[in-house]
Amino acid sequence: MTPGAGAEAPTDVLVVGAGTSGLALALQAHDCGARVRVVERRTEEFRPSRALILHPRTLEGLRPLGVADELLSRADTAPVVDLHLGPRVVTARLDDVTLPGTAFPHPVLARQAEVEAVLRAALARRGVTVERGTEFVGRSGERAVLHRDGALEEASFRWLAGCDGPGSTVRAAAGVTWRGRPYRQEILLADLELEGLLPGRAHVAAAAGGLVFLFAIGERAPWRLLATTRSSPSGAPFGQPGPPVPEEELQAVLDASGLPVRMLRAAWSSRVRLQHRLAGRFREGDVFLVGDAAHAHSPAGGQGMNTGILDALNLGWKLACAVPPVPGGPAQEVLLDTYEQERRPADRLVLALTHVLFWGEAGTGPLPRALRGRVAPLAAPAAPALLGRHRLTAAGMGVLAQFHVRYRGSPLSVTSGRVHGTPRPGDRLPDALVRCGGRAVRLHGLTAAPGFHVLLERSAPGLDAAALGAGPGTPGPRVHVHRLEDRPGEGGTVVRPDGHVGLRAGRVDAELLSAWLAAARGRP
Repeated sequence: MTPGAGAEAPTDVLVVGAGTSGLALALQAHDCGARVRVVERRTEEFRPSRALILHPRTLEGLRPLGVADELLSRADTAPVVDLHLGPRVVTARLDDVTLPGTAFPHPVLARQAEVEAVLRAALARRGVTVERGTEFVGRSGERAVLHRDGALEEASFRWLAGCDGPGSTVRAAAGVTWRGRPYRQEILLADLELEGLLPGRAHVAAAAGGLVFLFAIGERAPWRLLATTRSSPSGAPFGQPGPPVPEEELQAVLDASGLPVRMLRAAWSSRVRLQHRLAGRFREGDVFLVGDAAHAHSPAGGQGMNTGILDALNLGWKLACAVPPVPGGPAQEVLLDTYEQERRPADRLVLALTHVLFWGEAGTGPLPRALRGRVAPLAAPAAPALLGRHRLTAAGMGVLAQFHVRYRGSPLSVTSGRVHGTPRPGDRLPDALVRCGGRAVRLHGLTAAPGFHVLLERSAPGLDAAALGAGPGTPGPRVHVHRLEDRPGEGGTVVRPDGHVGLRAGRVDAELLSAWLAAARGRP
């Protein structure tokens, strides 16, 4: 066994797993000052995408890392969906609905493989290369044991992030429980050549046996099929591609959907077993669980990839803050514990939401079957009017985007003095037009750089990062100070690197801001 082979410099954050969660975490931790290393068991870069949707909150979180524009350039940014409700077809245009308070007003369709490629390229530009064919196999004291090319390596690290999926080896090595149960259904995925459908848009059919989705963003053929069926004893690990699906079964699914479509060829297909589980803890000492390693749920609502990225963006900056050891460092422990305190309740809500959505989408009982097979076609004439109520549809999009996620009970969420309105500490910072530096700018554009952002009201005292104990050379994320010239008052707001409000004060001074920033950076 070789100690430290493959690592050119000491590793602050060892990321196990190079999916979207692991790559986003590595990118944010790096940009906030940590030395990161990313290992991935798989040797190949490409794998068929299981996730296809990027929600606005996820794009907001990724924007400070400089990847949002590239992601949008590879996405379908104006998705059109034909809803097949019995004999009636209702067309929904997602770009007709505009979510307020964000630069990303609606979801976009983006293949998971494309998201991974963009994040991987961003890391490579920073000098961080994913080490493929390198598997985490366990711990040897304070070191990770990695296997590559028949040899074992003992790798040192300060923090270990398990981003290695629902069958997480990191979670098992940490002794963390995996609570929940499997679903009776499984997902069928396939890339198909079809005839009979209007191209360039998604098609969703409400069949009694379950919703059937066809997206015009297949990877090995023009159309991607997503449907549910009763689980089979495939033996594949949960959440991982299983055996191919016979073409006769795929055609039977299409026939049962009522879609006017004929399959010409199946270029690729797979079964994926589903489960509904949550890790008993998200942190165990120096180990943190992220994304599918921490929670597994159905694909309903397109929450999986997005939730994992939001986990990563909550944790990466905290690990970077906690890299320099602090003598007798309880402040670092308080900071790191906020990952589980903030994200586990949020992820529990996502599990509940996806469970309800999946019941409606694929439930096998008489009620969900009747809702899909009988009620949906009867309600079809009212669908255009319902979709035309943009405030209602925007509210639903906001829930799926996770705009409602708040960390108000976190130790990092602090109110000082009298403040009015929202956002409250712990809330997501909404976008708005403000005046700074003598010009009108968007607030999310102003805060689109890694680190903390101090937003001072017009009459607040003049301060800079050095005055707040965070000048050049200070370890951890940078601190940016902005004065909002159109916001009257002597107060201020501090925005965390993940876009959530940390501190709101009716009146600010250097001592107050320095104290909060010290706590948020794990300093005593």
